[in-house]
Amino acid sequence: MNALKLYGVGDLRHEQVKPPVIDEENEVIIRVKAAGICGSDLSRYRKLGPYIEGMVWGHEFTGVVETVGKEVTHVSPGDRIAACPAIVCGKCEPCLKGVPSQCMNLTVMGSRQPGCFAEFTKLPAANVWPLPDAISDDMAALIEPSAVAVHGLYRTDLRPGGSMAVLGCGNIGLLSIQWARLFGAKTVYAIDMDPEKLSVAKQMGADVIINPQEKSAYEQLMEYTDQKGVDVAVESAGSPFTSAEVLALPCKGGEVVFMGIPYEGVRIERFFFERIVRNELRVYGSWNAVSAPFPGKEWTTTLHMMRTGQLNVRPMITHRLPLREGVQVFEDMLHKRDFFGKVLLYPE
Repeated sequence: MNALKLYGVGDLRHEQVKPPVIDEENEVIIRVKAAGICGSDLSRYRKLGPYIEGMVWGHEFTGVVETVGKEVTHVSPGDRIAACPAIVCGKCEPCLKGVPSQCMNLTVMGSRQPGCFAEFTKLPAANVWPLPDAISDDMAALIEPSAVAVHGLYRTDLRPGGSMAVLGCGNIGLLSIQWARLFGAKTVYAIDMDPEKLSVAKQMGADVIINPQEKSAYEQLMEYTDQKGVDVAVESAGSPFTSAEVLALPCKGGEVVFMGIPYEGVRIERFFFERIVRNELRVYGSWNAVSAPFPGKEWTTTLHMMRTGQLNVRPMITHRLPLREGVQVFEDMLHKRDFFGKVLLYPE
C-alpha cells in the first residue's frame, strides 16, 4: 500500500509498505478516506524528526472499517468511522483516576506505531466508533483537532456571556474560536500576525481581530475591553513570546489555557509574570483530547455539534491533495509557498 514515512528532519518519503494485519482480537483495520496534516506534524518535520525512524506518519483521519478482530462487535466491515489516535494504557495511576490525558504511557498513532498517512491503518476497537451519515469525510478528518480544542476549554469556567481571546489562529486556535461561540461567549478576540488567518478567524466566529504588527496584542485588547481584559485567554501559537504575553490578557481572576507547545526556551518578562500573582490568574496546561470514559466528552460533543451543523470546520480547509503529493506539500508548507489552513490528504 502507499504510505508516507518519516525518516528524519525534512526526510519524508512516499513508499510502498505492507498493509496492517489483525494481531489481537480487539483490533480494527481501517481503510483511510481522508487524513489531515497537524501543526505538530509540521513541527516534527522541520525540527524534531520521528520518534522511530521510518515510521508511517499521521494521526488525524477518518475511514471505513476493512476488517475487525473476533472481539469487536460495535463496528463492522463497511462502517464509516471516527477515530481517536491516542493510545492509553488504562492501568497507570492517572488512567485509574479517570484522567487518561495524563496517562503515563500515552502515545499517539504515527509516533511509535503506524499512522494514517497510508491506505490502511489499525487501531484498538475502543478508539473507533460509527460515524453519523451527516458528517462528511472532510469534516470527520477534523474531529481529532476539534477534540483537542474543546478539551482545553472544558478545563475553564467559560460561561455564556463571557469573553475569550485566542492568541494564534492556527487550526487549534480557529477551532477554539468556534468552540468559544458554542460555549456561549459574548465576545471572542482573535490575535495573529497573518491577515489571511485572521480572515478565516472571522469566518469561524471571531468578533474582533487583532494584528499585533500594528500595536501589541496586550495594548489593543486593553483598549477593546476598557482595560479589564478577558475571562479566558488561550495560547495556541506555541511561540516563546506569546507564551509570555498571554498572561497579560485575562481580567482579574481570569484564566489562561496553554495549548501551543513552544520548541524554544520561554523567558517571561517581569510584567507578564506578575499578572499571574497580581490578577490571581488560574493557569492551565491542556494536553491531548481524551477524558473518561474513554475517549471522552470531547469526542461525543464534537460528533453531536458536527452532526447538527453547529460546528462548521469547512472554512479551515484550504487544500485537498492525493497522498502522493504529501512530500511536496510539507516542503511547500515549510517554505510558506501558499496560504495553508487545514490540508487534507487522500490515499489512492
